Amino acid sequence: MLTSRSIVFVVSVLILWDGARGFMPLFSSNSTTHRDITRQAVLRKTAEVCRDIAASDGRTFNLTINNALTVEQVQSACSGNSTSILSSVMYHTSIASMYFSNALVDVVYALSEEHHFDDETFKGGREVLTSDVFAVKSSVKQENFVAGRFALGRACHTLQDFYSHSNWVELGKTAPYSALIIPDRSLENLAGPNVSTCRNCTNGDCTNNILPDVLQQGLLTSGYFNIFSSEKPHGKCSHGGFFDKTSRQPPTGGISKDTVDSSHGSLHQQAADLAVNATMELLEDIRLAVGDNNFLSLMGLSQSTVLCFVIDTTGSMADDIAEAKRVSFEIIDSKRGSQQEPSAYILVPFNDPEFGPLIMTTDADKFKAEINKLSASGGGDIPEMCLSGLQLAMTAAPPSSEIFVFTDAPAKDADLKSTINALIESTKSVVTFMLTDVLSSRRRRGVGGVASRAMSQADAQLYRDLAKASGGQAIEVTKSGLSAATTVIEDSSASAVVNVFQVVSNPGKPEKFNFTVDDSIKNMTLYITGSSSLSFSLSSPSGASQSSSVSSGPLASMTTAGNLRRLSLNTDNQTGLWEIDVNSNDPYSVKVIGQSSVYFIYNLVEPNEGAHGDYSLKEGRPLTGGNATVLVTVTSDAVKITEVTLYDSSGPTEVNGTLQARPVSDGNILVFFPNIPSGDFVLRIKGEDSATATTRATPTSFQRQASTQIKSSSISVTAQVTSASIEPGSSLSVPFTVTSMSNGAVNPNASGTFSIKAQNDRSYSSSSPSSLSMSEGKANGTVTITVPSSAASGTDVTLTITAQDSAASDINYTVLRFSVTAKVTDTTRPVCQVVSTTGDCSSSVCSSSQWGLTANISDGVNGTGIDSVTLRQGSGTLNTTSSSSGGVNITVATYSASCCSQSVELKILDKVGNVQLCTGQAKVATTAAPVTNTTTNSTAVGLHSVSLRRPLWVSLLLPLVWWY
Repeated sequence: MLTSRSIVFVVSVLILWDGARGFMPLFSSNSTTHRDITRQAVLRKTAEVCRDIAASDGRTFNLTINNALTVEQVQSACSGNSTSILSSVMYHTSIASMYFSNALVDVVYALSEEHHFDDETFKGGREVLTSDVFAVKSSVKQENFVAGRFALGRACHTLQDFYSHSNWVELGKTAPYSALIIPDRSLENLAGPNVSTCRNCTNGDCTNNILPDVLQQGLLTSGYFNIFSSEKPHGKCSHGGFFDKTSRQPPTGGISKDTVDSSHGSLHQQAADLAVNATMELLEDIRLAVGDNNFLSLMGLSQSTVLCFVIDTTGSMADDIAEAKRVSFEIIDSKRGSQQEPSAYILVPFNDPEFGPLIMTTDADKFKAEINKLSASGGGDIPEMCLSGLQLAMTAAPPSSEIFVFTDAPAKDADLKSTINALIESTKSVVTFMLTDVLSSRRRRGVGGVASRAMSQADAQLYRDLAKASGGQAIEVTKSGLSAATTVIEDSSASAVVNVFQVVSNPGKPEKFNFTVDDSIKNMTLYITGSSSLSFSLSSPSGASQSSSVSSGPLASMTTAGNLRRLSLNTDNQTGLWEIDVNSNDPYSVKVIGQSSVYFIYNLVEPNEGAHGDYSLKEGRPLTGGNATVLVTVTSDAVKITEVTLYDSSGPTEVNGTLQARPVSDGNILVFFPNIPSGDFVLRIKGEDSATATTRATPTSFQRQASTQIKSSSISVTAQVTSASIEPGSSLSVPFTVTSMSNGAVNPNASGTFSIKAQNDRSYSSSSPSSLSMSEGKANGTVTITVPSSAASGTDVTLTITAQDSAASDINYTVLRFSVTAKVTDTTRPVCQVVSTTGDCSSSVCSSSQWGLTANISDGVNGTGIDSVTLRQGSGTLNTTSSSSGGVNITVATYSASCCSQSVELKILDKVGNVQLCTGQAKVATTAAPVTNTTTNSTAVGLHSVSLRRPLWVSLLLPLVWWY
């Protein structure tokens, strides 16, 4: 029996293996990886959806769809405006979350045959795949797109492994095996348990090791794999590779196509190409189930950010709520229908003791209605549940979102600070606090008799700390001055906002700061927060200057609201090196933003050294004294990165990164940082932008800075997760290990205790230790979380485990994400039966004739029921009514159209996301051989199609035309 420690060891060993359990997860110098496959399929399918939408709108779509597509090309083509400044940050981060989740399957499910289609577990593999696909559809139905992407990444891994681990390619198949994503279709020609499938490889050559009879009969098999035992069924193929012990037992060798160096590596690219097409087929199934708009949201395709408000609704907040309404309505109304329109809206009210509910929608009018419902009342004692509301917003919003919190009270749940810090670092979201009447010396008369609530400096410092960690701001204003401060919300709602420079000085000291502005930056804005005595001077590259005493000068127009100075730069030539000289001994911050299509995203990754060393996503903080590797993605091919640093302004300390020489495609750069000291760092990149070389003799310098701080820690927190989903009414136990580290290695002499906090954003019942005692530098614990039976399928749950040392001076965390997924028993697609047709389209004048059909649609006795029937093709009128026959609910669909539109395609969806397409065509009489006259109905998914030939007047009597 395997212990938890031996499982961790096994997982570590498998990661070191060249190929783990499938295609290489992320990077390879000579082979196609899971990352490549997922990325290519997502880009191609997204482009196809945008092309279809453009065609239905009568617009042109100028993009060649192939495997060479880039994020920026698809983003630009889908927007229909290549000249505007577009932000593809959400698209980049969404694709990254899918391929990181894909790669995680090799860690979490390293020993699961079903997750990799090993050991001929085709039925089990399809059940795993089906479960993940239903989880995607359920999450999207709840508009939980972040959770949907994680489930989609897992599904893609299992599906892609089929083509690497089975003999589908060796059988000469050139199209995907559609039955894998159609649960009600039988899996055929499976090699039986007693059927021999392979023979020994010859001198290491496995080219022809699959038995000829298996290939001639078209029998489907996959390789057996085991790192502990060499036993396998007699005559069966092995996966192959150094760690596969079964490959040493006859028949020796393997059939894996994971890399070009695998046993069947000569077929690697064919397997990878099929995996791309199969992934596109899977994406098409999801698209049909969720609709085009939700599909694009799932992919993260948006030019704009979300609008996210967390609002205190206690009695004294009437003015603040009114201002939140005003600014949100102004953004919505001014940007509706444009590329600047927010991609989603999130609202979380909080009071005491209540917080929530979370309102998340893509419908601007629904958001307006919800925020209109807010009113200021009650509140009880002064502190409120601010951080609980913020936690809800942070786990619901897409990564890299900007969240605005409105409050005039301290946080009653300040114990959540470590959890919020962990979520900030994990999601890289920016939090800005709108704090009204901090340290008001007079007692304010509350609304409705509610007592005055004065926030002390200590109370406000909590919000300042969180703002600093996220790269946001703590803006302190009076109630009457709030309107002037909310311009920062309007600034952030613009498309393609980038962070050029940011620094927080605490304690404050007079200092000069430089920042570089490149040609791509437009609409530059500078924010300075600090005491009323703060003064500064701004100097441009041309030598012009402006002091803080001038509100409108040669460089900028300045407005002041509370502790905020906002400078809107009005110079035409912003390119070059700027300087700001700040004079203050009190704490202050400086932030410079602008609009640009050139930006970067980053993720901490962990190297796994092996024959083809790869990387996996790192959760938590890097280790003090240890090494760190950062994967940086830059959005412009015209940018050349020359310098990546970790900068701590409080030191000041700067750690220079080494740009790795190994090739990493698609604008990705691996950066290595040695011996990270203790501190709070931000990531900065510098380089050259040659995009404007046509107007300049030499490329211009540029810089960007990440908003979120990267903090080092001497604590490691790791969790062993065996499932990414939880059924309603069930519990899940998560073992975790906390380790004291020294210079990146375990400190076996460490003793003492760790304080433990385990928080989930749904307030589900959970149990966990509050402290753990170390033994040889380590401590083990378990968190158990119980999901209520009333939880809706598709709900996402974020579990954050933090550990703090006994001196309360160091902390680290791990963030785990789960989906609530009800067990799906309805895996059968709906049935469509055409029962009658009307009309004749023989007339040469099509507009003078009508035709129609009536169809009975059902989901069977044991189905979940028909959710919707919609037109996918056809310009006629569709009506539906409900009836019942023999205990089966029937949806009667009636369609009528002009003979100018002679075909129809109905999309039928049941309540769990099974999709059926039903096609029909008008009857047309001809003078020659009407009985044998035929037509072809063809539908296609990905790169293959199915064509059916039927007499014209018989085609309407088809029960259905299968989509797959």
